[in-house]
Amino acid sequence: MPKFCANLTMLFTERPMMERFAAAKAAGFDAVEILFPYDNSAQELRYQLVMNDLTFALMNVPPPNYAGGERGFAAVPGLEARFRRDFDRALRFAEVLKPRHIHIMAGKAEGAVARQTYIENLKWAAARAPNWSLTIEPINRHDMPGYFLDSFDLAIEVLDAVGAANLNLQFDAYHAQMLTEDAAGAWAKYGARAVHVQVAGYPGRHEPVKGAIDYPAFFKALDKGGYKGYVSGEYNPAARTEDGLGWLTA
Repeated sequence: MPKFCANLTMLFTERPMMERFAAAKAAGFDAVEILFPYDNSAQELRYQLVMNDLTFALMNVPPPNYAGGERGFAAVPGLEARFRRDFDRALRFAEVLKPRHIHIMAGKAEGAVARQTYIENLKWAAARAPNWSLTIEPINRHDMPGYFLDSFDLAIEVLDAVGAANLNLQFDAYHAQMLTEDAAGAWAKYGARAVHVQVAGYPGRHEPVKGAIDYPAFFKALDKGGYKGYVSGEYNPAARTEDGLGWLTA
């Protein structure tokens, strides 16, 4: 079975953030991710990671600047300065939290100018943070209307155009199913470029159990293909988080 990770932004929300680390460890997770950790003290988050012997797998860029703010600016023409300022702020958090990966969100944009803006910003970020693993993730436009990076083909084109060894693909099986109607096929085609995987059930984005996406088969495919990264449960629990963790051993 793959190495599983808990997304603490979405799981164990029955508890305050600082109590979710111990809950994840007690449930059998050895790693966690937090989408936007910036509302908390980086030092306090790091303390919880160390005390519970947890790896910090992933965090997102940019920090949200206000409640309900845009999720990303990397592909938005005219906001290059904002993107770079926010990226540097995220790096200050990363220096404390030490994530395996930093996901750079593209934001809402479209067209050739946005594509070039995205590529140039990613080149800058990869050079700015040469010792960090950076990722980009295709996200469906139903869940995030107007999101620039809305296909795996585009993601591969961008990765090839940037050409940085520390920038790779983040593969979310739920988004893959939304985008292609065949998450398993998308993994077979693009999975070799992935360094981090996220999973959720389809439809509904609940527990990743067998359904439209055959998760037991998907996990076997990851093992067979030699995937060594984490697989994060990034879903909305149907009820109490602990009551829906059977997928870890299914």
